[in-house]
Amino acid sequence: MLDKNFDPKTAEPRLYAAWESSGAFAPIDDPNAEPFSMVIPPPNVTGSLHIGHALNNTLQDVLIRFERMRGKAALWLPGTDHAGIATQMVVERQLAEQGNQSRRDLGREAFVAKVWEWKAKSGGVIVNQLRRLGASCDWSRERFTLDEGLSAAVRRVFVTLYKQKLIYRDKRLVNWDPHFQTAISDLEVEQREVDGHYWHFAYPLEDGSGEIVVATTRPETMLADTAVAVHPSDARYTALVGRAVRLPIVNRPIPIIADEYPDPDKGSGAVKITPAHDFHDFAVGKRHNLPMINIFDDFARLNDNAPPEYRGLDRFAARKKVVEAFEALGLLREVEKTRHTVPHGDRSGVVVEPYLTDQWYVAAEVLAKPAIKAVEEGATVFVPKNWEKTYFEWMRNIQPWCISRQLWWGHRIPAWFGPDGRVFVEETEAEALRQAQEHYGRPTPLRQDEDVLDTWFSSALWPFSTLGWPEQTSDLARFYPTHTLITGFDIIFFWVARMMMQGLHFMDEVPFKRVFINALVRDASGAKMSKSKGNVMDPLELVDDYGADALRFTLTAMSGAARDIKLSRQRIEGYRNFGTKLWNATRFAQMNGCARAEGFDPAAVKQTLNRWIVGETQRTAAAVTEALADCGFDEAANSLYRFIWNRFCDWYVELAKPILNGADEAAKAETQATAAWVLDVTLKLLHPVMPFLTEELWAQTADLGAARAHTGFLMTARWPDLPASLVDAAADAEIGLIIETISEGRSVRQELNVPPAARPPLLVVEASAAQRAVLTAAAPLIGQLLRVSEVRLAEAAPEGSIPYVVEGATFALPVAEYIDLAAERARLGKEVAALAGEIGKLAGKLGNPDFVARAPEEVVEENRERLAEAEAAKAKLEAALGRLGGVV
Repeated sequence: MLDKNFDPKTAEPRLYAAWESSGAFAPIDDPNAEPFSMVIPPPNVTGSLHIGHALNNTLQDVLIRFERMRGKAALWLPGTDHAGIATQMVVERQLAEQGNQSRRDLGREAFVAKVWEWKAKSGGVIVNQLRRLGASCDWSRERFTLDEGLSAAVRRVFVTLYKQKLIYRDKRLVNWDPHFQTAISDLEVEQREVDGHYWHFAYPLEDGSGEIVVATTRPETMLADTAVAVHPSDARYTALVGRAVRLPIVNRPIPIIADEYPDPDKGSGAVKITPAHDFHDFAVGKRHNLPMINIFDDFARLNDNAPPEYRGLDRFAARKKVVEAFEALGLLREVEKTRHTVPHGDRSGVVVEPYLTDQWYVAAEVLAKPAIKAVEEGATVFVPKNWEKTYFEWMRNIQPWCISRQLWWGHRIPAWFGPDGRVFVEETEAEALRQAQEHYGRPTPLRQDEDVLDTWFSSALWPFSTLGWPEQTSDLARFYPTHTLITGFDIIFFWVARMMMQGLHFMDEVPFKRVFINALVRDASGAKMSKSKGNVMDPLELVDDYGADALRFTLTAMSGAARDIKLSRQRIEGYRNFGTKLWNATRFAQMNGCARAEGFDPAAVKQTLNRWIVGETQRTAAAVTEALADCGFDEAANSLYRFIWNRFCDWYVELAKPILNGADEAAKAETQATAAWVLDVTLKLLHPVMPFLTEELWAQTADLGAARAHTGFLMTARWPDLPASLVDAAADAEIGLIIETISEGRSVRQELNVPPAARPPLLVVEASAAQRAVLTAAAPLIGQLLRVSEVRLAEAAPEGSIPYVVEGATFALPVAEYIDLAAERARLGKEVAALAGEIGKLAGKLGNPDFVARAPEEVVEENRERLAEAEAAKAKLEAALGRLGGVV
């Protein structure tokens, strides 16, 4: 007999260890099996499991378990990302705490050794946390973006692209983090709203005939201005275009140019142009061939291109000094307070500078063309489809990709420089030296580039490098291209698009056939989770409190394609109760002798109730299969919930009790065998979403019945494939009539506050002969479940009866002796009026464009939900009033 409750704390680690040690996570070794492969979006080696990871990896695990049970050679390939800047930061902080050392004190080689040491000790945390979630990855194939094989792939790709002239060095603007002294990607830039100022500076015309006023939030950058721009259609400045202003402090003439960039309606209509320190200005500078003067060093201190009195100053000290100088010169026209967004490094927290520097770039615009075409032609599809628009928007406007980083931890760029600056790009230093000797005519020492590659460069190769490329391995031949990628919308640009580009370029095939973009997990009110708000939910805490299955089912059931997930503990607790409901139903089946019968054929059952539940099981199996095949995770979970809670646990179990307790031994045996069969199918269907509970039930019920129906793990059992012929329309009609009669009668009692102890009769006023026969046969059961004294036929409904209609049959509940009908009408009318008032207020608020535009997103969404709830409640009460209106 099953224990009274399922204990996830003891069962989960035991079951996971058994799965993993058995090798069940590896793809089956059957050359005829259809391959189905996925690669995990590699979490940072520094990372800990957050709720976004929990959602993403739950959905991946649901899909891989489903396809594994369908008999496919299912591979879910795991691994971690070396996470250049994040990992370097962790180790640098440790060094500072342990002995006040910096990486420069240690030197490059010793520092990198320290990072590897840290990785060996602490780098596996998130991998073990994924195990706690139930992730059935093939850990025997686990990869790391800096392991030997992936490093070889990175070098091969870099050298190949360089020799194809698709990688090159250029001096361009980058996002520069002065704290780490490195370029960072757009994804590592956090836009923060801060209070600031617009300083309005007057630049005198060179001939002294007037001035042009420009405004800036970064006064220090004016020291690097090389032009003032005005719009060509701005009549105020037409006569000034081609002339010059004298740049204050620097005392350098700079031209007044006409360009489309300035907005004539904003401020004075004139803008200062600083090509070396602003992305927009860089583009203007390129168009007009302007000088690009960099006034910062790597630490954002002013360099020797600034006037002597500013050199060595921090940028913010220089800002203050520039403003003071303009004030002293009488050229400060206005100081305007503003609130604006300023880019910050997401890890350093310091203000990021647009910085002109030599970096390595990929010609992304060339690689993007085949990747655009592949999605246009459907070789890769996005689910939901609307994300294709985001992908196209970025790909069609793609810029050169800066791939170099001024860090020590990462893939060092395989480029070596000769004494004259000539570059030799090869996969090994030995080959670079050989090329140098050939070029110079003698052995020549070379200096390797100090920079490492952007982490996303190695991640872009993940779908094929993890399978063994550049070696032509059996895994590569079998599992590339992968089938489905499940990831977040925020890395469509940074990762998905780049995998598409590199996969097509090096494998001549898309890296995945389908990209499923999962939702964002928010708190219960719809607000984005953040540490500062204190609303972050730790998935491991939730697993401790409710079990992994409850969290997994919650995330799956709420992961609709068009909405974010509003996660609450109450919801997770509700789905834990769902698991408990199935556990209890299985115990009920055990206690009532439900067991597998030798040669049981669900198509041959005779009892109407059993024919009905067999058909419901088939319908659910078909719905869940179709939903999971299409990544309809929420549809699959909700189909399972409705079937298990409502159809099986509530109705089948209740309706089966008279048979199980009755004297008809044949009917009893058939019902026991049917219940056992339904439970087996149910456990299989639910397993991908709730693997631990279902595996435990499978093991505990393995030997129920004369014939041992299964051996081995549920996770490797065959997925149910049930024929549509199992659905029995006549059984559906009969059981449906009984269920709806009881359900609708319960609604009437509840809506009109009929006391639970009241036992009115249920009168069948109008019904077909077939319906009357069904209702008469089921009368004792209906009486018990609806709490009525009897079910009988009646020519007409007596006075004080509430009528209701089910499937064309008319029923009446005489309730006048139990409730005050007039008082009920008054109560319901009052509640309807109150709800109408609330609906009016909420509709007015949501109809106000100003409220919708200004209120936080979660507040607007909460008001929408309250409006929908109020409208539904009002409709329900109006229906109850309508019933009272029909009182005989």
